[in-house]
Amino acid sequence: GAIFALLGLMLAFSFSGAATRFDARRLLLVQEANAIGTAYLRVDLLPASAQPAIRDGFRRYVDSRLATYRALPDLAAAEAELARSAQIQNEIWANAVAASRAGTAPHAVILFLPALNAVIDSLTTEVMTSRLHPPTVIFIMLAVLAMASSLLAGYDMPGGQHRSWVHVLAFAGIMAASVYLILDLEYPRVGLIRIDTFDQVLADLRQSMK
Repeated sequence: GAIFALLGLMLAFSFSGAATRFDARRLLLVQEANAIGTAYLRVDLLPASAQPAIRDGFRRYVDSRLATYRALPDLAAAEAELARSAQIQNEIWANAVAASRAGTAPHAVILFLPALNAVIDSLTTEVMTSRLHPPTVIFIMLAVLAMASSLLAGYDMPGGQHRSWVHVLAFAGIMAASVYLILDLEYPRVGLIRIDTFDQVLADLRQSMK
């Protein structure tokens, strides 16, 4: 009973943490789109000569962010696209700094740069959150507890007159499904439970930039 209780607690805490991180990743996608949209609108405040290059940079940046998500689960391709996103950020920042040094609209640049900073910060936050998972030892502990529970239950079964295959298969199936659900929530870009639908907010933002 104690082993099964501990297993239940581990499953409950693991599922709760995975669900919380899943919701956080979806929320970060919306926040990233909002940050980009705000910065893109504030480009109107910049000198007219600086606007075309910066607007083009934002369009390429959103395309790169979408390409990063679509490349998954190919980690090599996603990392390459992520590096391209960072490079485009640097280009936009350089163009914004050049516009500020021109001195024709200093107050406008003061409003634009914080919005651009929010875009840069949102990328760092999203990347680090996507890499946030429980320590591997937690999953190892789950597997050990599941096997220990199976061992103890099976050890007691020979004392009975009949072996209940319904209970055996139900326990194995429920345990496998529970652990798979937790892993699926932890990696929402590669499993059955996905956050791809939230990428549409970036796709809609890209459409509005035309």
